[in-house]
Amino acid sequence: MYLSAETTAATTSTIAWPMVILILGLSLLAFCVFVAIAAFVQENRKMRAGADQEEAVRQLVNRYEQLASTTLDAQQRVAADVAELRSRTSSIEQILRTVE
Repeated sequence: MYLSAETTAATTSTIAWPMVILILGLSLLAFCVFVAIAAFVQENRKMRAGADQEEAVRQLVNRYEQLASTTLDAQQRVAADVAELRSRTSSIEQILRTVE
């Protein structure tokens, strides 16, 4: 009932080298595809974040331009009011000088 070395080798489960190379090659290919997909997803997230940030900056610039325009209008109104007050003050001064 003793088995010879040839019989023992034939009965054990072994994988041939070409099959091992095929499995390793497919594993490497799957890993490369996974890395490529992960890189694509990361780059896509970066682009979205950049676009969102660019849109936020655009909105901020628009708000600044509106604020600057509003401030300029307010300054012009205040300047007109001050000019009117000066003219009224000079008129009142002239009236007071004539009264004295």
